[in-house]
Amino acid sequence: MRSFELIEPRSLGEACVALAAVEDVKVIAGGTALLPMIKQRLMLPRLLVNLKKLRDASEISFDSQGGVRIGALATINEIETSPLLRKLYPVLAEACHVVANIRIRNMATLGGNLAHGDYQSDPPTVLSALDARVELRSQRGTRTLSLGDFQLGSYETALAPGELVSAVLIPPPPDGLKGLYMKFTSGSSEERPCAGIAAFIRTENGICRELRLAVGAVSAQPVRINSAEERARNQPLTTELMQAIADESARVVRPIDDIRGPADYKRHLVGVLAGRALTALAVGESEIHT
Repeated sequence: MRSFELIEPRSLGEACVALAAVEDVKVIAGGTALLPMIKQRLMLPRLLVNLKKLRDASEISFDSQGGVRIGALATINEIETSPLLRKLYPVLAEACHVVANIRIRNMATLGGNLAHGDYQSDPPTVLSALDARVELRSQRGTRTLSLGDFQLGSYETALAPGELVSAVLIPPPPDGLKGLYMKFTSGSSEERPCAGIAAFIRTENGICRELRLAVGAVSAQPVRINSAEERARNQPLTTELMQAIADESARVVRPIDDIRGPADYKRHLVGVLAGRALTALAVGESEIHT
């Protein structure tokens, strides 16, 4: 491994100064993704900026107007076990519960998870369905992007040079919104998902007032099935409608071939999982996974 310099700032401001100082620099938080890449010589930075000593960078807070703010250094396990998140956004907590294993969840951070841009990941799918935004910080100031605008492709994000993820912002959940996350792996339960489905629904007297459906891990970034969401609005959630939405989900996604399966297999899998998720929500199940 090539030698590198390590800086451990104590504030976000100091971290941004360090990032702007040189070009060949990488940010490290939990290190579960970056360190293996360095060891395999896929990345050889001259400077590592370790964020673990930042103050208040992992705080999880909520206000009724802005919603929840999750500091970028909050670990996957802290999100999984947060009483606040388990109350307000239980599906996000459940999705974090099925990430890898407890060792990884204790080290990996949400900010690092998003900044890494790995399409085969669980939290981004749920965050997409929750209309989450990503807060970015640099010496130039702070900006926020929707998750769809932030995650551009496989291992590709909108992070600019000298910029880091500082927080994830989620709007307040609408009253009556219930949801679930379904994950399918082609091997053990600890593996990355072959496909993931996040579904949320709000009904009134048997009529669907709002549907949110996001598909992850099959294409280069999570995909919101907007056409299906619009189709379900103000309609009875019948068996025929649910099947049509499942078919639409399989049609809209653009799967890619990888070691977890060919594109055609993933497309079929999306249709099956979408149908199961909608059926589970129709009969009152929530916060489940497979």
